[in-house]
This record gives sequence, structure tokens and C-alpha cells, in this order.
Amino acid sequence: MEIASLIAQVQASSAVAAGLLIGLAALGTAIGFGVLGGKFLEGIARQPELTPMLMMRMFLVAALVDAFAAISIAMGLYLFFANNPFLGAVMNAVKPAAGA
Repeated sequence: MEIASLIAQVQASSAVAAGLLIGLAALGTAIGFGVLGGKFLEGIARQPELTPMLMMRMFLVAALVDAFAAISIAMGLYLFFANNPFLGAVMNAVKPAAGA
């Protein structure tokens, strides 16, 4: 019964970690887009003639901010749904004890 408890703890911790990865990635992206949009509008208000250059750079930075969120969400979903690497390490550590 101790092995099942250990596996449950690892799975519970992985679910919490996946939730934090997805939630904090979404929060960080939202804050990043808010700051980016505000600075973009501020730059256009100050120098309207630079609008095309500023827009190109804004979209480039927006893509980088969004890529960070996509990577974090992919890692979170991997921990949640795929073969959990932490659970594999626990199972390898428990195998010798279960065989004896």
C-alpha cells in the first residue's frame, strides 16, 4: 500500500505542477501583451510616422511572448497526459523493493 501512496503523491504533485505551468504561462502572456500593446500605442502617439516599423517589431515580440506560453502549455500537458518521467523514476526505484 505504501507504493500506491507514493505513486499517488507523484501524480498529484505532477498535476499541480502542470496547472501552475499552464496558469502562470497564461498570466505572464497576458501581462506581456498588455505591456506590449500599451508601449506600442504610446510609441505611435509620440511618433506616428514610425507606425510601420513599430508594428513590425510589436508583432515580432508578440510572437516570442506567445511562443513562451505555447512551450509552457506543452510541457504542462506533457506532465499531465503523457508518460510522466517522475513516475517512471519512482517505479524504477520501487521495482527492486517490490521484487524482494
